[in-house]
Amino acid sequence: MGKVLIIDDNKFNTEALCDMVESLGHEVTCTYTAEEGIREAQSHCFDVVFLDVQLPDGNGLLLLPIIHATPADPEVIIITGFGSPDGAELAIRNGAWDFIEKPLERKLIELPLVRALQYREAKKQKSRPLILKREGIVGSSSIMGNCLILIAQAAASDANVLITGETGTGKEVFARAIHNNSSRSAMPFVTVDCASLPPAIIESILFGHEKGAFTGADRIQEGLVRQADGGSLFLDEVGDLPLSAQKAFLRVLQEHRFRPLGAKREVESEFRVIAATNRDLDKMVGEGKIREDLLFRLRAINIELPPLRDRQGDIKELITYYVNKICTRQCAEVKGLSPEFIEALCAYEWPGNVRELVNALESALAAALHETILYPKHLPTNIRVRLIRGAVSKKNDTTIPSAKMTSLKERRDSVFAREERQYLQELIAVTEGNIREACAISGLGRARLYQLIKKHGIPISD
Repeated sequence: MGKVLIIDDNKFNTEALCDMVESLGHEVTCTYTAEEGIREAQSHCFDVVFLDVQLPDGNGLLLLPIIHATPADPEVIIITGFGSPDGAELAIRNGAWDFIEKPLERKLIELPLVRALQYREAKKQKSRPLILKREGIVGSSSIMGNCLILIAQAAASDANVLITGETGTGKEVFARAIHNNSSRSAMPFVTVDCASLPPAIIESILFGHEKGAFTGADRIQEGLVRQADGGSLFLDEVGDLPLSAQKAFLRVLQEHRFRPLGAKREVESEFRVIAATNRDLDKMVGEGKIREDLLFRLRAINIELPPLRDRQGDIKELITYYVNKICTRQCAEVKGLSPEFIEALCAYEWPGNVRELVNALESALAAALHETILYPKHLPTNIRVRLIRGAVSKKNDTTIPSAKMTSLKERRDSVFAREERQYLQELIAVTEGNIREACAISGLGRARLYQLIKKHGIPISD
């Protein structure tokens, strides 16, 4: 028997779903708001949560990470009467088990529920502490925990891995962690910097060459692919791999055989590929810059690294780790961290991610050469400027000079118009411009909705 939580504001639908789940032999708790549902999920252990999207006090899709962060980490099945491809994608990306559109029927909910409960039971029986070599991977936030689980899964497999994420998020660090936790850890980890491969000699670098294969080839050269035999081949910035080399490399991925330049026979190399990029490879496929068959080969397992701005809970831990590491490397006494220093670093958005944070700490430690405690003053000027500009702008936004005061009616009308426009923009985005669906959600008539869209100049194609 499983424990099931339902979060849906429609009492009729909730009661019907409750009856179906109870008839399958499970214990059910019903809630009707996001707040009530989260409170139940945090105070009790549930196996599965049926979660509606449109709740009176929140969007169900945005509750997914909160529910997964509860101690029981239940499987979540999204239920909605207003499904959209974007909403379904967001649900899956946030860890939903399934996405089911209303009206709900027993045959629609039974199999996903049964499978989710079977999955949880199997996971309980096989669960063991996650022990990883994670040198350089710092952070204990839930989003980082999910990344560590993916590392463990990738390390236990021999499938190719594609790591995506913004510049500076630590893609190579994660690639090395996958290698170091795999059965290939004792074998080479060979890096190919695809962005700096000279087009004229790219095949020689990758596959090697025989003596005399071309002008200047005065000795036999073993290529990077051969050097990775038995280990891992890390393709850094794989989105920059020239098209001319992609076809040849695809065959190597498939056959693990290749012919060095000038050689009479093919040689073998048994390696595992881990690739990384900060670019949108699906978009590049559409532009003809990346072969689709190559992308399929590379993306057997996909790990998407979060930007540092989404890891606020990890920043203090990262600061401590890297300050200690830098001071130890420089044989210097570890410096103290003032509360204001940590507060300033936590307030910054870090467009350059962890790499920018490390560079900022290097700079701060250099500026505080003969001092024992780090203060915001020690940070690079560009970071201090952005922080102070942001603070002043925020203050100005909330401070309205008396000279600019308007009448209550004008203020009310201004706020109403702003909220009305924001609502319409969100409505059109969620429904992808479907006027019939937009009318159903908003309760507006078609003519009135068109009138408001025109009033606020919101672009739409119907």
